[in-house]
Amino acid sequence: MKVGMLAPIAWRTPPRHYGPWERMTSLLTEELVKLGVEVTLFATADSATGGVLNAVCPRGYAEDKDIDAKVWECLHIANCFEHAGEFDIIHNQFDFPPLVYSRLVATPVLTTIHGFSSPAILPAYKRYNGLCHYASISDADRSPDLDYIATVYHGIDIENFPYHPHASDYLVFFGRIHHDKGAREAIEISRSAGKRLVMAGIIQDKEYFKREIEPHIDGAHVAYVGSVGPEKRVEILGNACALLHPINFDEPFGLSVVEAMACGTPVIAFERGSMPEIITHGVDGFLVGGVDEAVSAVGAISDVDRRECRRTVEKRFSASRMAKEYREVYSRILRMRQGDGAK
Repeated sequence: MKVGMLAPIAWRTPPRHYGPWERMTSLLTEELVKLGVEVTLFATADSATGGVLNAVCPRGYAEDKDIDAKVWECLHIANCFEHAGEFDIIHNQFDFPPLVYSRLVATPVLTTIHGFSSPAILPAYKRYNGLCHYASISDADRSPDLDYIATVYHGIDIENFPYHPHASDYLVFFGRIHHDKGAREAIEISRSAGKRLVMAGIIQDKEYFKREIEPHIDGAHVAYVGSVGPEKRVEILGNACALLHPINFDEPFGLSVVEAMACGTPVIAFERGSMPEIITHGVDGFLVGGVDEAVSAVGAISDVDRRECRRTVEKRFSASRMAKEYREVYSRILRMRQGDGAK
């Protein structure tokens, strides 16, 4: 089986720091290669893969401001579809823009929908519904206006997230510094619970950071360590007594949740979006309805067995499991093309 894997180009694949879509694309690509799938990764030229790398864009436009995003996205997507005849499947991880090429090639296109940035993009997905195949990353993130061939949960490289049986006494917030992610709520929860909070992630909303976060950063009660790489990420997540995930939107998945649990760290999350699909209340974390319930959950966090958090990820959220499920989706699409299956 030959697969053309179309990655985003905001960041390198895999990303050095931030870049969740690029990270998932890289993990899937490398696991598919291990399974014997021939994968050509369409990504930035500084990307790394065990498959074949095909690149026209030199670097991620979020990392090099001299690269015009619109120009290089067009060139990047076109490059992939100009090679469509070489593949059995094109797997699009790039959101909706590549859909407009799908009628121009005979190769079937599978698009993983990593969430809807806005309802305004739904018409693009609706127009190609039935022609392209869609995979969701959680049942909660499905649109009733679209048909899906599968839900495939994200997986992580578990071996790179060692289990931490013992924790320090601090809480961690790990994600974009933005209202959606509940950074301010995390500070409120930690303060009310009497716990130190370590915050990590890119500052996506600078005004929000200056207004809601920066005044509380003192290094003692609230520490902000910026956007961290893989080694620091594991250290921060693994040594925390809990990850706070007080989201203010219906999150499609939540990678930091799974990464924390892989380290043995339970998660306290607002019960929105995909959280009930990932967290089993009382087993590997707590699902709460607001700040007050989250504070109470912090007080009960020692009741959660950190080994159960790790087992959850081993059973349900490994990268190898993700790759096997996608390989089966590819096979199903190809059987459908031969008239042996139904969508």
